[in-house]
Amino acid sequence: QVQLVESGGDSVQAGGSLRLSCAVSGYNNNAGRMAWFRQAPGKQREGVASINTGYGLTYYADSVKGRFTISQDNAKTTLYLQMNSLKPEDTAMYYCAADFRGGTVLNAASYNAWGQGTQVTVAS
Repeated sequence: QVQLVESGGDSVQAGGSLRLSCAVSGYNNNAGRMAWFRQAPGKQREGVASINTGYGLTYYADSVKGRFTISQDNAKTTLYLQMNSLKPEDTAMYYCAADFRGGTVLNAASYNAWGQGTQVTVAS
């Protein structure tokens, strides 16, 4: 059974940085796709970044391109999201997703497995 556990969320000032981590277990991460999503109160879950875990190819939402970086460790047991130049509009619960079943890579419906989320709050 896939288990995803996020960590690293915090409260920071605008312009600051955070690195989120997602510990992965029970999942063959050698040839799949994983992603980070976020959801602010009253809004739909939004795809932030995705990575092909076999080739390392990445894809980003326009809203975070150039500021966020998705990556994984060599053992492919941890997914990261480095977030720089944070803005108040980045405030949300951030979720790790795995077990891609095809479709649009930043669409929440394309993933079967989810973590519990970690809160990021950016103050202006």
